Amino acid sequence: MSATQQASLSRPQSDVSAAVGLVGLAGLFAWVAFARAFPWLAERFDWPVPYDTLGGPNAALVGLLAAAIPMALWSVVVDKVHLRPSTGLDWSLAHSRAADRGVTLVKLAGLWATWAIIAGLYCLCRWYWDGQYVFAITVLAYAAPVLVILSVPYVYWIDRVMVNPRDHAWHFGALLLMRPGWESEAVWKHWRTWIIKAFFTAFMLSIVPFAYRHIVTADLADVLARRERIALTIIEAMFMVDVMIGTVGYIVTMRPLDAHIRSGNPLLGGWVAALICYPPVVWGILGNGKAISYEHSTAGWLHWMAGNDLLIAVWGALLVGLTAIYAWATFAFGLRFSNLTYRGVLTNGPYRFTRHPAYVSKNLFWWAAVLPFLVTTGSPVEAIRNSFFLLVVNGIYFWRAKTEEAHLLAEDPKYRAYHAYMAQHGLLTAPLTKLWDRLRPRPAMEPHPAE
Repeated sequence: MSATQQASLSRPQSDVSAAVGLVGLAGLFAWVAFARAFPWLAERFDWPVPYDTLGGPNAALVGLLAAAIPMALWSVVVDKVHLRPSTGLDWSLAHSRAADRGVTLVKLAGLWATWAIIAGLYCLCRWYWDGQYVFAITVLAYAAPVLVILSVPYVYWIDRVMVNPRDHAWHFGALLLMRPGWESEAVWKHWRTWIIKAFFTAFMLSIVPFAYRHIVTADLADVLARRERIALTIIEAMFMVDVMIGTVGYIVTMRPLDAHIRSGNPLLGGWVAALICYPPVVWGILGNGKAISYEHSTAGWLHWMAGNDLLIAVWGALLVGLTAIYAWATFAFGLRFSNLTYRGVLTNGPYRFTRHPAYVSKNLFWWAAVLPFLVTTGSPVEAIRNSFFLLVVNGIYFWRAKTEEAHLLAEDPKYRAYHAYMAQHGLLTAPLTKLWDRLRPRPAMEPHPAE
């Protein structure tokens, strides 16, 4: 790349404004504050209810709404995302196009069949009927009939303004009903999208109550009494932000919000790298299976720093900072967070500094929190094993990052521009790119032909 080309590179405008995530964050914390203050409010106004904090799973679901509604309103009212060409919608068509009930019915058949198959898969997979997943399956079971009913007016309405109503769901419905015109590639795209949504929505919902309850029911006096508890509670709060904003992203995949999934990652390596990191696969490699466990005989940072208040404060601040970056990398997506998908290009927030801020901060956090090279047995072999396997985990996340980049580079010229810009100007990405350019082997120069 010439000096002129490098100088002309500029960071592309983000498809998500910074304000979207911030208003979602404000809505979430407003609900958490209300939930914590509920006993005092109930007593003050003599409400005929138990004087307990609202820390239960149903209150956690309300927290999802408290984050989602402000983000949706800001996106439509302020950012006017519903008018973008990327939605695939043209609102003027509602006045000039008659409803094509044939197309809509085929699409509804495709959607309902998809949901029925997903419900069957949930029933078959045993892990969805044990532990934390029971809550997620219960929520989805209650939501299912509501979604089926609401899908009828929604699809009829959205088809009136879709530039191409024969979307991926229509192609799957046409396949099932043996209608002409369906394409196999469109059917594959449909299923890639829905498998991603089904798998990750259930997982995220399953951990929402746990993440929410820890913050709403935390004893503030106990937290403030101990320096390490302050850091741990802030870390738990950032985890709650990541989980709840991320869950909203998986649920609110709607075209009028320009938050629809435009494509799922078509690369097998991308799926393998991602699914390794989540249940049930992760239970086999980091859980009971311990195939690549990096926490054998470890005690964590607080154990090794016990008695040194200054070091605990400094190290706790480091961990809080890394977790804050991780949470920022999630809520910066607003309504569009999800794995293995292309839903537009994000270039602001922490993505100004590196293409993968969440992966960088998460992997650094594990090194700083676990300290895998310090083991309670004193065995240097265990220290080496732990360090090696955490490096393996780091490698898996590097693999994930590269498969995600390959997917987005193939989908959007804006991402290609962002990728090139970060290679030259990213705070972390640019020096790493330069280092890689120096280390990678150069092709041999071909000899000039003899004259």
